[in-house]
Amino acid sequence: MRRIFLLAACIIASLTSLEAQETGSGQSGDVSAEKNPVRVSVGGYATWLHMAMFEKPEDLWINSSMLHNRLNFKAYPGSRFTIALDIRNRFVTGDMVNLDPSYIPGLADDQGLTDMSWNLASGSSYVLNTMVDRAYIGFTAGRFQITAGRQRINWSQALVWNPNDIFNTYSFFDFDYVERPGSDALKVTYSTGPASAAEAVVKIDGENRVTAAALFRFNLLNTDFQFLAGETDEEFFTVGMGWSGALGPFSIRGEGTIFAPFEGSADGKNTLIVTAGVDRAFSDKITALAQVMYSNNPLSPGSFSDLYRGGLTARELAFSEFSASGQLTYSPMPLLSISLSAIWYPDLDGFYAGPSVDLSLAENVDFTFLWQHFSSLINMEKTRMNLGFIRIRYSF
Repeated sequence: MRRIFLLAACIIASLTSLEAQETGSGQSGDVSAEKNPVRVSVGGYATWLHMAMFEKPEDLWINSSMLHNRLNFKAYPGSRFTIALDIRNRFVTGDMVNLDPSYIPGLADDQGLTDMSWNLASGSSYVLNTMVDRAYIGFTAGRFQITAGRQRINWSQALVWNPNDIFNTYSFFDFDYVERPGSDALKVTYSTGPASAAEAVVKIDGENRVTAAALFRFNLLNTDFQFLAGETDEEFFTVGMGWSGALGPFSIRGEGTIFAPFEGSADGKNTLIVTAGVDRAFSDKITALAQVMYSNNPLSPGSFSDLYRGGLTARELAFSEFSASGQLTYSPMPLLSISLSAIWYPDLDGFYAGPSVDLSLAENVDFTFLWQHFSSLINMEKTRMNLGFIRIRYSF
């Protein structure tokens, strides 16, 4: 499958050469094209995030701090091409590095085809990591768009759980990584109309396993629908659908996916995951959402870390046969937002509750306070955990 990426790179390189020839053969009076043939944009942010973790306030607190810098580079060599390179730099200190022997190697773990995460320096209580989580070339010609490299494949419709998001699953609790993981993939998109398109994606992970699928999305009766089919990790035949639309003042969203194991697969059970939700803005100050999920084959977390990090694939999203979530957000003034989110896990006799406060301190400077409380039955033992976060972010 590596040849697919090499072939795509060669095709895009040849098209780049053709685009340059076409641009060079244009009228000499185009001064802007001669002076600035390639447009470049640079952005990103820098954050300081402190975390305190404990079971009870009177127990031992585990404290860690992280300086997180993100750099986003984009170049546009001509009207048809986009080249993107996004880099994460994280410097972590504190008890998590010192107490957890798997933390430092875990930070450098890269599940992609190409390992692009490196620990540049580490010690008994610190680690400096840099990671490339976007590196792709995009080409657009009429209704066709081809993107090759590490990219975000976003097939989700719902807001909390996303069983259609088969290429790059993420944890709902990882609030500090809003960009979400990327996939080493080749994606081809054909726009069939103003609100419809067909996509085909081939992804290869670090174990050379292939996930390949096609999706078709369209609009019917003012509702967006999508259908997908393919294979996941060369082990499961995968089919799914999703929808999003409006019912009066409410927005309705949902998606469902079936994972059927191929013959000889280690997991011989079909897995069905379906989720549906509704959200509404009651005013310019109050918004609310609710979502439920069903799975006939939920996971049993072996530790709190399993529950917090979430499943590694879209097939492993559920930890309870039925799950329910809700969120309420209140903005009393333009620079302040207060929210409360919750998740219920009946099979674990557990729940999650997370109040948060977001405040704009100045232009491009934001403050966040977030509390995450978990109470669940894990390995037949009642587990309670609290995580408190303070974050200051400067965006540029």
